[in-house]
Amino acid sequence: MADERTGRAIGLELRRVLQAGREMQAQLAHGLGLRVTDVQALDHLSSVSAPIGTVELGDRLGIRSASAAVLVDRLVAAGHLVREPDPEDRRRVILTPTAHGRAEVRAQLAPMLDALTDVIRRLEDDEAATVLRFLAEAAETMHSYHREPAPRTGP
Repeated sequence: MADERTGRAIGLELRRVLQAGREMQAQLAHGLGLRVTDVQALDHLSSVSAPIGTVELGDRLGIRSASAAVLVDRLVAAGHLVREPDPEDRRRVILTPTAHGRAEVRAQLAPMLDALTDVIRRLEDDEAATVLRFLAEAAETMHSYHREPAPRTGP
């Protein structure tokens, strides 16, 4: 169990990782000639367990469906997404990242991903297991907050 000082230091480092993630998204967006929200959309679409449509994407991004439709149009025009009929409900359209779009993102992220791979390789097996458990629990905690946000305070 971490002492209070170490706990605060871990919390601070986690905040630094989250900030670095936002900065990385901004750099990736710049490198791809996209907006940060476009990169966030691609990230959501690349990591979902089941296909989603424009409305669901807008909900995940916290934007209105009309804004999500404009965003999707932009990503389709840039060759990063395709709209496809849902195989289970032909009336519904799902969004799928293109191989071209994935390749562009991978190319932009390659130097950072290679450096992170080096960091991971330096971990001992027991350290890696601890880091993996911590990250999984931290991610689940954050997802829970998203699913059940705290009540609003103030005006």
